[in-house]
Amino acid sequence: MKKIFLNNIHYISCCILFFLFGGVLLFFIEKPDVIFFFSERRTPFLDLFFTYFTKMGEEVMYLVFLISFLFVKIRYAILVPLIGVTVSIISHLTKSFFAHDRPLMYLENMNLADQVNFVEGIQLLIGKTSFPSGHTMSAFALYGLVAFMFSRKKIWGVVLFVFALLIGLSRNYLVQHFFQDIYLGALIGFGLSLLFYWGQSKFILDENHWVNQPIWKRKDTVRA
Repeated sequence: MKKIFLNNIHYISCCILFFLFGGVLLFFIEKPDVIFFFSERRTPFLDLFFTYFTKMGEEVMYLVFLISFLFVKIRYAILVPLIGVTVSIISHLTKSFFAHDRPLMYLENMNLADQVNFVEGIQLLIGKTSFPSGHTMSAFALYGLVAFMFSRKKIWGVVLFVFALLIGLSRNYLVQHFFQDIYLGALIGFGLSLLFYWGQSKFILDENHWVNQPIWKRKDTVRA
């Protein structure tokens, strides 16, 4: 585990800083404050950006990475659907256990909905499924796993963290979740990515084993 931390110091450091800053922030803000913050700063560009960027935490990205990793290592490709299914199960169980109102329901119950500038064209979710954010959990689990897989590419650790964080913040911007929802989602997702990568590293197999090979391996050209 120590080696994983050292090899991924850039990504893990970014996550730790977010968890520290976010944890402190939660002590000083009211539940809807981040939603109000974004509501007062909406622009057409940000509306469009977050409307589409939030989809980077959905099922299609698991398919993209699964197919991509088949050409890197089959072992990595297998991990993608496994962590996706795990995220779905944990997200469903935690949402059912906590049963917190979605922002729209909360704001309407507190007579605060008229103070929010909603993003046009976004269908707001309702029900008691706000805590934690499934999109954020998914983003930190998937992009974190990818960051661990490519630990030698240090800059990618920072890039992938930014992707995961923006997906989380998109849920606040689009008024689908509160900040506390994305905070716990990120924490669980980070833990899952670390656990999955550490778990697969314990299964040491020869590099020539089929799980450590791409699905299609180019043969060396035989020269006369």
